Amino acid sequence: MRNTAKLTTAVLAAGALTFGLSACGASGSASDTSGPLVVAASPTPHAEILDYVKEHLAKKAGLDLEVKEFSDYTTQNPATEDGSVNANYFQNQPYLDDFNKKRGTHIVPVVTVHLEPLGLYSHKVKSADALKSGATIAVPNDSVNEARALKLLDTNGIITLKDGVGNEATPADITKNPKNLKFKELEAAQTPRSLDDVDAAVVNGNYAIEADLKPASDALVLESAKNNPYGNFLAVKEGNEDDPRVKKLAKLLTSAEVKKFIEDKYAGSVIASF
Repeated sequence: MRNTAKLTTAVLAAGALTFGLSACGASGSASDTSGPLVVAASPTPHAEILDYVKEHLAKKAGLDLEVKEFSDYTTQNPATEDGSVNANYFQNQPYLDDFNKKRGTHIVPVVTVHLEPLGLYSHKVKSADALKSGATIAVPNDSVNEARALKLLDTNGIITLKDGVGNEATPADITKNPKNLKFKELEAAQTPRSLDDVDAAVVNGNYAIEADLKPASDALVLESAKNNPYGNFLAVKEGNEDDPRVKKLAKLLTSAEVKKFIEDKYAGSVIASF
């Protein structure tokens, strides 16, 4: 049975300070490693993977692990920065680099665990080639995931981006758009819910799974895992990398048992990166 506390954005906004150190046992100090290791995570698959570790591996390793689900992934780095939690597990390197730069946070990766392939989905066509001229494509509206979505379309020949465009690509960087596609920018969590209203949507792997989409079989086009920079990792505030609890969790998250759990549970929709 899962013992996971769910935090909504509203709760965070109203009580981030009071939640603090005493409420969840987290410490913002690198020297204080007492108490449970409190890890913020998106519900799927991150919290599910952590719950597997908690229920099957942590006790034997001498790790007291507490998992806290955050429905809004934009709140996890601030919670890690201010010490409300000890660590988080939800993001990739381009997202973290962009977040640290824009928000002035000091979050660093510890160990990469898995990849959630980004995919293009549709309720209206069976292949990317079948998209009609003028079709509307929903894409995530945060800068990193929007660029990632556009790169996916570029890689598969649906559009062409200008040479050298990086992780801040927008539709303005499209140089060729043979189908005259239109782009609807939405919160990443809303993209699967838009599938009845648009012709297709680029959906993050975790949100695809939550929406009962199967990336390995349902996506019109899907990211390759080879040389992919978007692996999701365990992260902490800079200075806390040597916390012995963090080191224990990093080892468990990259164990053979976790790899098998990912393979068995997600059947290619989530791919172990170790």
